[in-house]
Amino acid sequence: MDELTRHDVRNYPPRQDSVPAARAAWLAVAWGYPDLAGDVTLLTSELTTNALLHGSLRDRHLRVGLHLAGAVLRIEVTDPKGERRPEPRAVVADDEQYGRGLQIVNALSERWGASDRVVGKTEWAELALRPPV
Repeated sequence: MDELTRHDVRNYPPRQDSVPAARAAWLAVAWGYPDLAGDVTLLTSELTTNALLHGSLRDRHLRVGLHLAGAVLRIEVTDPKGERRPEPRAVVADDEQYGRGLQIVNALSERWGASDRVVGKTEWAELALRPPV
């Protein structure tokens, strides 16, 4: 049997309203993985927010891609600033607003990281899949 592959890639302007627009729960459902919709939404949101805060430039879009191949669903967010690598940081106070994004990505995904591009970088997270429902 051939390995199932699907992908969806969309560009978003570097604005706050792009974060909710980029959430991709509907793709997880459409591709037969409704149980992962919440994790896909949260991972996409965290990676897109990270790219917006630390990797965006005013006139350059962020690219959000979901890729399904075999037993892995990969979420990718590409931004134009390759020099700003993702770094988990310690949260000092309980009421701090920032600093938990990569901790959430680490907790939800099987693997995550960043890949260099000629211009910019791609932050990614992977979810292991069970057979579709």
